[in-house]
Amino acid sequence: MAEQNFDAVVVGGGPGGYVAAIRAAQLGLRTAVVEKAHMGGICLNWGCIPTKALLRSADVLRLMTQSSGFGIQAQGVSVDLQAVVARSRSVSAQLQRGVSHLMKKNGVTVLNGHGRLAGRQAGRNRLSVRTESGEQTVLARHVILATGARARSLPDFPVDGQSVWSYREALVPKAVPTRLAVIGAGVIGIEFASFYRAMGAQVRVIEMGDRILAAEDEEVSAHVAASLKKDGIELHTGTRIVASGRQADGSWKLDLQGPGAAQSVQADVVLVAAGIVGNVEELGLEGTAVKVDRSHIVTDAFCATGEPGVYAIGDVAGAPWLAHKASHEAVICVEHIAGLNPAPLNADAIPACTYSHPQVAHVGLTETQAKAGGRAVRVGRFPFAANGKALAMGSTEGFVKVIFDEQSGELLGAHMVGDEVTEMIQGYAIAMGLETTEEDLMHTVFAHPTQSEAMHEAVLAAYGRALHI
Repeated sequence: MAEQNFDAVVVGGGPGGYVAAIRAAQLGLRTAVVEKAHMGGICLNWGCIPTKALLRSADVLRLMTQSSGFGIQAQGVSVDLQAVVARSRSVSAQLQRGVSHLMKKNGVTVLNGHGRLAGRQAGRNRLSVRTESGEQTVLARHVILATGARARSLPDFPVDGQSVWSYREALVPKAVPTRLAVIGAGVIGIEFASFYRAMGAQVRVIEMGDRILAAEDEEVSAHVAASLKKDGIELHTGTRIVASGRQADGSWKLDLQGPGAAQSVQADVVLVAAGIVGNVEELGLEGTAVKVDRSHIVTDAFCATGEPGVYAIGDVAGAPWLAHKASHEAVICVEHIAGLNPAPLNADAIPACTYSHPQVAHVGLTETQAKAGGRAVRVGRFPFAANGKALAMGSTEGFVKVIFDEQSGELLGAHMVGDEVTEMIQGYAIAMGLETTEEDLMHTVFAHPTQSEAMHEAVLAAYGRALHI
């Protein structure tokens, strides 16, 4: 098969990879994307999108079972788990088709197979692409590695799809386990804990760290923990599994050592949600100047590696492990390749969301981080219980918290917990991007009645000017 020549070849078709391919094509580069599974990557097929579809079903169930509080009587409410899963999979399939359409629309060549670096030839990078029909060689001036990451495995809990799950198995359950133990209290673990508790499972979360959602502001983390406990989820923080074993009926016995007395718990299914590792294997990195640090490719401010013409974006290039970070890096990388002048990524201004019940969202520094950086700060809080729209919606749980630099008025961080706060955080992200001060935010008119009014009130509260508390 004749060698194909491209200006840019992207390895991986996830939210970083396919966006890189689209932007490269828009800029006139002859572009290909190599994807060995499904366009859209883990996020679209086995991550962000299908989990949100499942969690939406949990939200609907929660509303229906609590409908009497709204004057609506609902009887005979039940869960058709397979229909819930089927809807989730159909949403992913629809978006996957959409990404494939975007490749055609933008003239991007899609090579279905596994790509790996295979040296250089006449100043270009060679890629060997292993497809179902055999090997083919592709030449490219620029190669963008966007291979993503996978769930970290635990030796004591090998995933078997039956009594030990990773996120993949948790997305397509055949039944709701009676007793579910979640190892890890990060975003993935807490989201699945919320879903399966809503579906009726007895859920316990086991976390070595001293609190859940460790990346969040401590007040937010504590609020979510209290809410999850109220919903019946058992949280074991600061806890290690010191021994484990399968029992005669196939369930697990887990011996826990934590802050209190040692205890043993039972689980029908163990869900491993203990972090991720980058997909750096079988990429042909050996013999190149590409450096790998703890399973992630080291890059500069414009996503370049140490190897000429080789770049890395998204999860494989390190934290934060977010789809929107990958997409933004993709644009920066490609525009740099094309000779434009993109601004480097500001990791402190990337919003992050957790779609548990209640939802969590933040951008920027926590209060602890700001103070640790030597900043004198002003902190404002406003509870949704004092917000008119939240009261009308029956969504009074949670609050908005903002952190400002006391001297300059710079918005350093914003943190939210409550219903649909994931749709609100972008307001603060835009404010940070525009280098907005507290004065600018105070003078902004927020529509009434909206939950976003709590964002305004939190700013006012930081300066002793809150109007409704």
